[in-house]
Amino acid sequence: MITSPAFSGKRYAVLGLARSGMAAAEALLASGAQVTAWDRQEEPRALLEGRADIADPLTLDLTGYDGIVVSPGVPLNTHPIADHAARFGVPVIGDIELFAQARADLPPHRVIGITGTNGKSTTTALTAHILDHAGVPCRMGGNIGLPVLGEEPLVPGDSGTGVYVLELSSYQIDLTRSLSCEAAVLLNVTPDHLDRYDGFEAYAFSKGRLMAMQGSGQFAAYGCQDATTRAMRQAEHARRGDSLAVCLEPGRLAELQPDWPALQGPHNLQNAAAAITLAEVMGITREQWEPAVRTFRGLPHRMEVVCEADGVLFVNDSKATNPASAAPALAAWPAGDNARIHWIVGGLAKEDGLGECEEQLANVAHAYTIGEAGPRFAELLDGRVPVERSELICEAVKQAFAAAGPGDVVLLSPACASFDQFRDFEKRGEHFRSIVGALTGCDVPAGSEPGLTKAAEGPAS
Repeated sequence: MITSPAFSGKRYAVLGLARSGMAAAEALLASGAQVTAWDRQEEPRALLEGRADIADPLTLDLTGYDGIVVSPGVPLNTHPIADHAARFGVPVIGDIELFAQARADLPPHRVIGITGTNGKSTTTALTAHILDHAGVPCRMGGNIGLPVLGEEPLVPGDSGTGVYVLELSSYQIDLTRSLSCEAAVLLNVTPDHLDRYDGFEAYAFSKGRLMAMQGSGQFAAYGCQDATTRAMRQAEHARRGDSLAVCLEPGRLAELQPDWPALQGPHNLQNAAAAITLAEVMGITREQWEPAVRTFRGLPHRMEVVCEADGVLFVNDSKATNPASAAPALAAWPAGDNARIHWIVGGLAKEDGLGECEEQLANVAHAYTIGEAGPRFAELLDGRVPVERSELICEAVKQAFAAAGPGDVVLLSPACASFDQFRDFEKRGEHFRSIVGALTGCDVPAGSEPGLTKAAEGPAS
């Protein structure tokens, strides 16, 4: 794990003991800090009994505490911990801020930070894949894989200084004050998780803080495909100049994309452009990144090819939890002479309407609506594409397979959160996989690949 003498003799409270919280508590204890820990569940509390004080920080006088470390899943806009900590002048931080404070005591390294409403997991994994392929020591963490404090510290190797590649949600950025990334990218900003923010501008500001924490000589890249991100890039361009605040250029890679089986669609072209740009800033050459991108396998639940049966392709894009993230999947198989996509859509809606999916309906041969938002999607799509009110994923898959022909795509890209029927989007995607396997006889993987699960608790973007 990552430890630091910077924490020795200091006093912290850790609120929330799931993956990132437990890693923070263990790292602080190993660093010689005094820790008070709390979780609503008894089991994680028991793991720290005898090594940490077990108490809810909301019940304590916090005088003398150096920080309250909270899970990214704790809603600071409604949870009383923010006001309680402020009464005592104690900062509310997260595990990423602890990592930032520990950096001075780590061997020489660089940090890449990746954020955006959509695409950051794929970009993070692809960036780490390219670096690893090139022999550069790297660790992937943050909102993906292991919590960063649970990672073993990088040691410089034959290829030089190691790199920490961090996927950062807005929730994690909110809890971070001093992370200065040598290179960072903001892929896009579209409305999401507005229940945690005082409007869209506040959400966008949260994303932009990743760049605001950088020094003026550090590198920042922007997706520039939406007006908000373009405006944020322009502001940073005024501070840094042409070479240090750039717009990504996906078009330069378009001719290579057909050779990238796990990176189809315009959104993945931008994700690839971001990863390649960040790798190049780290000194990776085209001769190194081009073969690496070809061998990238993609991530579970993100445009994941499950199998092909009777000429029908089954694709699991359960991670598409809003219309902006579902639209690129619908664009990945253009209609041409015939619409090919059998779209399974619905769940717990984050917004009313089809959003950016409106522009891709010509590619949809048939829609199958599911979940709480199913009736609303059926209303929105009625008369525009054929619609089945399937309600359940199992029914939707059966109906879609029966209607699809060779060359068609059965696509789960729900444009909604999963919490009406499933614990999270991973469980929804795994359910889709199992149904496809049972229906087609394909050998379908049962779960997510090790190391690629989310580290942050609660939905984060």
